[in-house]
Amino acid sequence: MTSDSGANGAAPRGNVILALEGVTAGYGGGDILKEVSFTVAEREIMCIVGPNGAGKSTLLATISGVLRPRRGAIAFHGDSLVGLAPRQVLAKGIVMVPQAHSLFGEMTVRENVEMGAYTVRDAAIVRRRYGEVEELFPLVRERAHDKAGSLSGGQQRLVELARSLMLDPALIVLDEPSIGLDPPTRKTVFQMIRLMNEQGRTILLVEQNARAGLKLSTHGLVLENGKVRLTGTGREILEHPEIGALYLGGAVSGSAPAT
Repeated sequence: MTSDSGANGAAPRGNVILALEGVTAGYGGGDILKEVSFTVAEREIMCIVGPNGAGKSTLLATISGVLRPRRGAIAFHGDSLVGLAPRQVLAKGIVMVPQAHSLFGEMTVRENVEMGAYTVRDAAIVRRRYGEVEELFPLVRERAHDKAGSLSGGQQRLVELARSLMLDPALIVLDEPSIGLDPPTRKTVFQMIRLMNEQGRTILLVEQNARAGLKLSTHGLVLENGKVRLTGTGREILEHPEIGALYLGGAVSGSAPAT
């Protein structure tokens, strides 16, 4: 199944900003990703789900420049990313928020957020963006002078999301943002991801909580054994009976399955 419409009957997809075509990659001569092809369009949330070992982490490492594909093409706004170092990928406008907490615990929340703009030379731009981040994430203002290490896991995740905006990225890549969070905190993190998207951010999300991630997303992709098993809107994948049984604890009821 492939779909060009948004979730719940939304408008057709916008301009493609990230495109993978036939990407094959792995470690030590072994291929983990096998001919992976998909696109991410401007202003959408694309959620990638799949079982452990499906190749999700390898996929993100390949997009971010940590791993070079053996075959295939990766283009961002039409420019090739293959062969670029992570710093060069970052300079293109792709910011990744890793699965593991990445704040500097002995630094303040403000210092951690400002570090997100470490490549920006114009202090006025940094101040303006920091003010915008404070408006979107009240926690940043409320805990600005506290050490980041004093925050809860969920609060640290919110600060990491805030920090990702300091470079005004064209694409934000989130690796398992809800991992280790209790349900109320996970809900808050997902609400902020949705709000970031509503304010115009394009988001590529890998999420171990497949049902929650697909409900949040406009489009989704199921990765299995290093191959693309299914693509479509988040709702289409949620309602697909086979995918629901395999990954989601049963398909969503009340709707006809997509084909």
